[in-house]
Amino acid sequence: MSKVIISCAVTGAVHTPTMSPHLPFTPDDIAAQAIEAAEAGAAILHLHARDPQTGKPTADPDVFMQFLPRIKQGTDAIVNITTGGGQGMSMDERLAAPLLASPELCSLNMGSMNFGMYPMLQRYPDFKYDWEAAHLEASRDWVFKNTFKDIEEILTRLGQGHGTKFEFECYDTAHLYTLAHFLDRKLVTPPLFVQSIFGILGGAGADTENLLHAKRIADKLFGDDYRWSVMAAGRHQIPFITMGALNGANVRVGLEDSLYAGKGRLARSNAEQVSLIRSILEPLSLDIATPAEARGILALKGGDNTNF
Repeated sequence: MSKVIISCAVTGAVHTPTMSPHLPFTPDDIAAQAIEAAEAGAAILHLHARDPQTGKPTADPDVFMQFLPRIKQGTDAIVNITTGGGQGMSMDERLAAPLLASPELCSLNMGSMNFGMYPMLQRYPDFKYDWEAAHLEASRDWVFKNTFKDIEEILTRLGQGHGTKFEFECYDTAHLYTLAHFLDRKLVTPPLFVQSIFGILGGAGADTENLLHAKRIADKLFGDDYRWSVMAAGRHQIPFITMGALNGANVRVGLEDSLYAGKGRLARSNAEQVSLIRSILEPLSLDIATPAEARGILALKGGDNTNF
């Protein structure tokens, strides 16, 4: 096995400030937690932006630019910027920051899907900010849109236009076949970085059978031309990605995916989750990849070739 790449999704666009006082949403906190996560062992930092006053997800490139340069100055970790953005964002809004920053890596959801966050409403009687409850409730009738045309646009504008590579986010095995379609059309080039995602309402469930099936399909479609990674939402995060690592996967943690670092215990930072998974994997004789090693494994263009 090659070394395990740890990705850390620092803030995301799902959880809201009421859910955890440790969820970073100001540029200062996002930068500080990202750098700490890298120091703990994360080779890749997956980044969204939020309104500094309310914590609401935003696509504003000016907000991204308040923390991207600071992260680059503070660590050599790979910066991975979302192209999914958040609920209600147009394609132009979702691409504004990546096109400006020209990062080494961007996330790319491989299809349209229902994305249900509304069950979390039941857990919180009150919310700190007015937007939070409405944001969760709106997901009851929300379809995240990434059509074949949308994916082609992202691959063309960012991939071909900027030399950016992608973390292909696959929420079901159908998304693997969509990725194979774009590989056949030569709009993507190996090695592919395939992120299998489990436990999101609307995607594949966090079941062992789904994990192994996803690997079987990816092996069939991509052979040696891909690098696999696994993430799981909520309470499934640590046990599921541990199973993934034991089956040859890289792993993703972060407060975007889970707010916890143990049963009933809120993670105090993204770095705590990175340290936790590292403390599990290293005694299993799984070595952790440095940012430089991850760049080599994924054939990235290098941090000097970005615009931040």
